[in-house]
Amino acid sequence: MRVHCFQHVPFEGLGLIEPWLRARGHEIATTRWWAGEAAPAADDYDWLIVMGGPMNIYQHRDHPWLVAEKVAIAEACAAGKRVLGVCLGAQLIADALGGKVFQNAEREIGWWPLCAVSGAGERFRISDGAMVLHWHGDTYSLPPGARRLAESAACAEQAFAWGARVLGLQFHVEMDARAVAEIAAGCADELRGGGRWVQSAEELAAGAQAHRASSAALLDQLLTAMDRS
Repeated sequence: MRVHCFQHVPFEGLGLIEPWLRARGHEIATTRWWAGEAAPAADDYDWLIVMGGPMNIYQHRDHPWLVAEKVAIAEACAAGKRVLGVCLGAQLIADALGGKVFQNAEREIGWWPLCAVSGAGERFRISDGAMVLHWHGDTYSLPPGARRLAESAACAEQAFAWGARVLGLQFHVEMDARAVAEIAAGCADELRGGGRWVQSAEELAAGAQAHRASSAALLDQLLTAMDRS
């Protein structure tokens, strides 16, 4: 398939998603929004992957390309493309589908377990207690017609599916230890001051080692489900 990635900052790329795609013969192209690149038409790809970033989705003045990106995401969903969003990407998809994005009651940064939502369906099944990396201050309301898949102690909305081909993940499963170190350095200011659900850079690095196998397994499971949809 032709896979297109929307990337918002240099240190939040496809990560472990890229070798997974290449091993299956998929082609990959990227729009680097921060560099002034434009999105292709939805007809030019089969699968859109929207990555994370430190900005809020409503920061149009600071990042005017967000307006065009939202239009492109809405067009991809309407065209029946596979659409996967990670963290900021999930929030952008939720917005494009009619949800709202707003500040979560708590900043959630660290390795924390997920709680699966009963009756969410089998296609994008998330195991109860799965340990994943969280890094967000905002959250979203569930878009109309979407199915809620998971929650955590700090945030009620952790994953949703819209139809059979659109998946939003508030959390990260694509980051290896190197990527975790890069985001910890790139967003170090967000770790200052701590918080109930904010881990230190050292805890983040330790978690990347301790949970790398289970996190990669969840990534493989979810990508496989999307690949077959």
